[in-house]
Amino acid sequence: MKQMKQNPFGKWLVGLWALCLSMTAAADTADYAREKKWADEVVPGLVVGDAVYLQTRAHHKFLGLFTPVSGSDKAVVVVHGLGIHPDWGMVGTLRIELADRGFTTLSIQMPILAADAKGEAYPPTFPEAAERIGLAVAFLKEKGYKDIAVVSHSMGARMSLTYFADKPDPAVKAWASLGASFGDYAKVGVPILDLYGDGDLKPVLDQAAQRKKSFANKASVQQVVANTDHFYAGHEAQMVAAVADFLNATLK
Repeated sequence: MKQMKQNPFGKWLVGLWALCLSMTAAADTADYAREKKWADEVVPGLVVGDAVYLQTRAHHKFLGLFTPVSGSDKAVVVVHGLGIHPDWGMVGTLRIELADRGFTTLSIQMPILAADAKGEAYPPTFPEAAERIGLAVAFLKEKGYKDIAVVSHSMGARMSLTYFADKPDPAVKAWASLGASFGDYAKVGVPILDLYGDGDLKPVLDQAAQRKKSFANKASVQQVVANTDHFYAGHEAQMVAAVADFLNATLK
């Protein structure tokens, strides 16, 4: 049988296509090395709470900061924003001060990309982010907590929306969504606190009215913290108070 002559240009195209696919996959994959670096920096300096590790279906272990409150059956999963860690700034404030107010907290590491990655690069990580939130809820349920809420900020709110849109665990009774930069909560059945600063980012402010109109649960509320920015700088106490009041009203 006569052997067909190979087309070198065709082989080059196939190779280029495979390279593009591998580069795309790499760009869409969480930066686990960077996650480990965060964990290695955070855990040794941990003063409040305990480091725990949860594992995804893909066998990746990720960090959680667990702060149990004796005698409480109410717990909160804290979800941070773009490219940071579960004890960063206002996130650390939330996980510690909510515990001081009687809520066990589990602040979890979310998927992150390279330090220079923009927000528009993150949606491919949302399925893994939703899985991590589900694993955090399961962890708290195994510890005996029956009334659970999610408290998330910024990119963490976008990640949490993916979790809530896909049949969340019935134990999750409420969501405090801080600094959300989208406009539609229509698929979320639990009560929502939509909290933002009056000096927040433009996408957060521009879509505030649309978010409020989209509430599916009548117990949902929208609240503005005056004279502050996307990170509630200088007004962290008002931020924590708003979240705690909402959780006390919804986790009964």
